[in-house]
Amino acid sequence: MAVLGFIAGVFIHLLHISSVANYPNGKVGKSCHGMIPEHGHSPQSHPVHHISVNQKTFRPGDQLKVTLSGPPFKGFLLEARDAEDLSSPLIGSFTLINSSLSQILTCEDIQGSAVSHRNPSKKNDIEVYWNAPSNAPNHIQFLATVVEKYKIYWVKIPGPVISQPNALPFTTPKTTIVPLSTLPPDSHLTKPFSASACGNKKFCIRSPLNCDPEKERACVFLSFARDGQSVMVEMSGPSKGYLSFALSHDRWMGDDDAYLCIHDDQTVHIQASGLTGRSHPVMDSGGSLEDMAWRLVDGVMQCSFRRNITLPDFKNRFDLNTSYYIFIADGAADDGRIYKHAQQPLITYEKYNVVDYPKNIGGSHSLLLLKVHGALMFVAWMTTASIGVLIARFFKPVWSKTFFFGEAAWFQVHRMLMITTSALTCVAFVLPFMYRGGWSRHAGYHPYLGCMVMTLAVLQPLLAAFRPPIHDPSRRQMFNWTHWSIGTAARIIAVVAAMFLGMDLPGLNLPKPWKTYAMIGFVAWHVGTEIVLEIHAYRLTRKVEILDDTRIQILQSFTAAEAEGHTFKKAVLAIYIWGNVTFLVIFLSAINQL
Repeated sequence: MAVLGFIAGVFIHLLHISSVANYPNGKVGKSCHGMIPEHGHSPQSHPVHHISVNQKTFRPGDQLKVTLSGPPFKGFLLEARDAEDLSSPLIGSFTLINSSLSQILTCEDIQGSAVSHRNPSKKNDIEVYWNAPSNAPNHIQFLATVVEKYKIYWVKIPGPVISQPNALPFTTPKTTIVPLSTLPPDSHLTKPFSASACGNKKFCIRSPLNCDPEKERACVFLSFARDGQSVMVEMSGPSKGYLSFALSHDRWMGDDDAYLCIHDDQTVHIQASGLTGRSHPVMDSGGSLEDMAWRLVDGVMQCSFRRNITLPDFKNRFDLNTSYYIFIADGAADDGRIYKHAQQPLITYEKYNVVDYPKNIGGSHSLLLLKVHGALMFVAWMTTASIGVLIARFFKPVWSKTFFFGEAAWFQVHRMLMITTSALTCVAFVLPFMYRGGWSRHAGYHPYLGCMVMTLAVLQPLLAAFRPPIHDPSRRQMFNWTHWSIGTAARIIAVVAAMFLGMDLPGLNLPKPWKTYAMIGFVAWHVGTEIVLEIHAYRLTRKVEILDDTRIQILQSFTAAEAEGHTFKKAVLAIYIWGNVTFLVIFLSAINQL
């Protein structure tokens, strides 16, 4: 646990380091054209950094030294454009002086046309060479975007204008540089949202189902109310970082239309964004949202906004006249920077059109296939496998009478339980692949361990089919040890490794921290039962040995001691099965509530 805590602490520290910009490694190709960081905050209006050039005139083929300097900054983007038309393509190329601080970018399909930071370390100045092309316009102006930290940055800081020797004097450019405001003004909500109109005038998603954000602090609430050609959206839930929802064509994160309410220094920023794969949301700098308002009370965040049903001028905004899966997520935020949601998002069970008919629906943090996968694995390895192992280890003398096919009763029960374990494992193994549509690269070691468990679970019954006869003691002993080793390995990997890791996956989303304690409790329960039975078997053997030494009614005393031992074992098994069923019910109930 201490190691896990240390790793988690290091991971969080690294996240904070990476929060200085959306792209701490300087790969800011998406921002080349507008030079606007995708941070979702308003840029600063008064530049404090300065661009200088070592000469005021240039000729095609010249190499000029350009310097960006000022107070310490972490990120930057430097470009050269036609001073008479700043919206024109980038001009010329750059050559690095210090490659440890800066890197060359290919912007607008022009190789080497921009320079950016290589890492988020603080720097006071950057020096590069600009190479004038043969087709350079008469006047060139250098522009820079500088990021001090995530929400403090300056966009398109104007540098000096340099000109060719025979050019006419520079005049006012066609495009003036005006700081962009990426966040329209918003207002405060005066009262909490109400669920009274859900299913009547509002399309509502609530968790728990039928909760009321006006009365219940823990209520996660999202509503859509159509108003002509626009929709009023309300979102509420407990969060100290951010709340968000997304419209998706499938149940996977990526290529989605997302909306975020981000808590930042006693205010809430409401932002539209696009999701591409599992990367950080791309914040929308346009004005696609209107009438934005928010409220923060007792750890509950509430925000609302209006958007048009169709937004053809915004490529990342979906048409609301179509049905979508709806995701609701929350997570941590620091200095306006959001981090990955703490738990699996709430996802609706099917696609819905939020502007069609008002409805009142719920969702789940875990999809049905993953619930069934977890339930089958718990049944297999917490119940049938563990009971089957105890019967084979301790109940041979208790149920030694033969029944069907001339086999002892203990063996019949053991075989039935272990075949059931293998069958349940096989079915459970297939379900995640059906859900993911292939191999998951985001599930850590769990799928690899699951493959090992599956292999061993299939190998065991196949090996048992070739069990040597009892009159061949050497081969039978080898079989017994091999069978025991494979079975023990399968149980250890399944319970200690795969199931412990599987419980932490967001797809199953079992609540913390009780899931770990409950699993530890189950392992302790099983190991404790085996220890009790081992001690009892040892004491019974010693008792029979003492009776044999005193030569008093040997046969009668042994039979009585054996009968007493059988009764004790049966009682322990009954208590053990009751305990296993209790643990199983706890886990299955938790899975069913997701």
